[in-house]
Amino acid sequence: MAYWLIKTEPGAWSWEDQKRDRRTHWDGVRNYQAANNLKAMKKGDLCFFYHSVNEKQIVGSVRVVKEYYPDPSDPKGRFGMVDVEVGKAFKSPVTLADVKATPELSELALVRHSRLSVMPIDDKSWKLISKMGGL
Repeated sequence: MAYWLIKTEPGAWSWEDQKRDRRTHWDGVRNYQAANNLKAMKKGDLCFFYHSVNEKQIVGSVRVVKEYYPDPSDPKGRFGMVDVEVGKAFKSPVTLADVKATPELSELALVRHSRLSVMPIDDKSWKLISKMGGL
């Protein structure tokens, strides 16, 4: 199993939306590096659910339930999407400031390439962030 972080603008799709609908497709990715990360996802992989823009915090996790397939919202057919289902909510959100203040997390793409919308998370960082969030 691999671990990931996926970003969303809470005004467009929030953790509350995810909890309500339980399962959804993760579409709209238009960056090639992020799209390659989506392609690498396998069924059963876990993803941190990150609210971007003003909140900048990890609020929970989702599980990949369908691997990469074409995104019908892409008229040129270059990009795809995965399906995810709701996992666990964090007891305490983990902010970007919390991540940046933790030396063990300094090499994460969230810190180094903050604009990337889909990124890998190593096992050690997954466990540390999960602990920080109260899981």
